[in-house]
Amino acid sequence: MAEVDAVAARRMADSLFIERGWRSPSSTRFWALLALAAVIAGAGVVGDSTATVIGAMIVAPLMTPILGCALALVLADRHQAVRCVLLVVGGALAVVAIGMLLGWIAAPPDAFASNSQVSSRISPRLIDLLAALATGTVGAFALVRADISDTLPGVAIAISLVPPLAVTGLLITVHRYHDAGQSALLFATNVAAIVATGTLVFLGYGVRAGAEKAALHVGRFHGRTLAAVVCVVVLVAVPLTAGTVTVARDRALAADARPVAERWASDGKWEIASVEARNGIVVIGVLGLPPQPAPTALRAALDANGMGDADLELHLVGGRTHWCPADTDTCTVRESGRS
Repeated sequence: MAEVDAVAARRMADSLFIERGWRSPSSTRFWALLALAAVIAGAGVVGDSTATVIGAMIVAPLMTPILGCALALVLADRHQAVRCVLLVVGGALAVVAIGMLLGWIAAPPDAFASNSQVSSRISPRLIDLLAALATGTVGAFALVRADISDTLPGVAIAISLVPPLAVTGLLITVHRYHDAGQSALLFATNVAAIVATGTLVFLGYGVRAGAEKAALHVGRFHGRTLAAVVCVVVLVAVPLTAGTVTVARDRALAADARPVAERWASDGKWEIASVEARNGIVVIGVLGLPPQPAPTALRAALDANGMGDADLELHLVGGRTHWCPADTDTCTVRESGRS
């Protein structure tokens, strides 16, 4: 493995360490692109547009300070490490805030219950960590090797940074706090994976030696730094493991509930638009004309088919939501998306 020379080390530092002044070119570029990416991602999620969300991934500059954290850890540069962490945290909060603003303006009546962009980002699993580790490795490798830097747009698309933060902000506005936390966990997973793999790749390519030749600040690297990075990844993997189990259980629950719901809807010539399960709650979307079928009949049908311990959330056309708790034979109408 060829080591990084002084020129490459200087190039990496200039690329990843954003200048301090608010009016500096790298700082203004970072914040301007981040704000635009947040708006694009939020609009793409609200419109349920995959193409628009991909556009936000390409524009978003959050990968820069995250890999900057990895480089600062390798160089043992505490000042740059703190600055990169603050940029990541501040940037993440800014995206969430923009997402909340868009949510207040354009949240749909069903509180994003049928939105595929939201549903794909609120159930992080171990496979997401594995994908993030692989993508982070490619990103760090492309940064070290200037001859393969053309892969970076693909890395930006593969890694999910701004979209889950936009989803977090949107879900906060409709009071889906648990799901907002799950999308934030997906972002944290990707950050931890990028920092971990970036640190290992930079160490493997001898970035410290190249940085010393380039007269960059290089402190003493401690093994506990590497141990701390690994611990963070392991810490993130714990809720992801629980999430993997939950997703498997929810998929089985949704598969069992669909035929029951379809039989119930056919009696009133209604149509089942969607059936999913979220953390043990069966969520069903229904379309049709009045009179509507009785929600209590669906609750009874689920109970009769061995799903009596699952709560039921029934979204009807027009945004009305019926909540039918487990172990009861009654349903209440509530404002959609409000727990």
